[in-house]
Amino acid sequence: MGKPTVLVVEDERDIQDLVEFNLRQSGYRVLKAGDGLEGLRLAQSEKPDLVVLDLMLPGLDGKEVCRRLKQGESTRAIPILMLTALAEETDRIIGFEIGADDYLTKPFSPRELSLRIQAILRRSAEPEAGGGHLRMDGLVIDPERHLVEVEGEVVDLTATEFRLLHHLASHAGKVQTREVLLERVWGYAYEGYARTVDTHVRRLRKKLGKLSEAIETIRGIGYRYRSGE
Repeated sequence: MGKPTVLVVEDERDIQDLVEFNLRQSGYRVLKAGDGLEGLRLAQSEKPDLVVLDLMLPGLDGKEVCRRLKQGESTRAIPILMLTALAEETDRIIGFEIGADDYLTKPFSPRELSLRIQAILRRSAEPEAGGGHLRMDGLVIDPERHLVEVEGEVVDLTATEFRLLHHLASHAGKVQTREVLLERVWGYAYEGYARTVDTHVRRLRKKLGKLSEAIETIRGIGYRYRSGE
């Protein structure tokens, strides 16, 4: 199948070179762009397996690049990992809300970046274990078509939101800790990233509308999808 292709959109040359070197060492084919417009063009023409995207870019900022990629029919499924110096929680939330799959702040560990990319690509390629098509209490989840319906209305979810909902609904009635969700949905379990789960759950609830309350918060532990039984 060949090497997975990663597009690195980063305007700081030293960081761009560092990321490229480490990803090539890890067995990836690497494309590089130094500004947002070039990154957008490369993503649209080359269809990489993943995009590492800085937020603060000349020309077209990373948030707008992410929005356009997620709105494009041919690019919306490409996973995006945001790599940025903006470390506040609000910046992370904005990144996730516009469709980013993961978020890593500078300064960063090249090893962690490689592990994050590996985890994203693995979960993008593998179906959710333990279940397929689900239908319950007004909710329909069809992994084959990456389709979610709430009372007959199609809900547009990012790949991560889809996996999170599918995992919770597949284990309806059972409490899922944040640590378990990080491992099963994100593919890693690093300390300090539990807030990532909370951010995605809040976003997912908004999108589920009438079924938002089906995802219950179990204080101090995690979440549970309410069983219809």
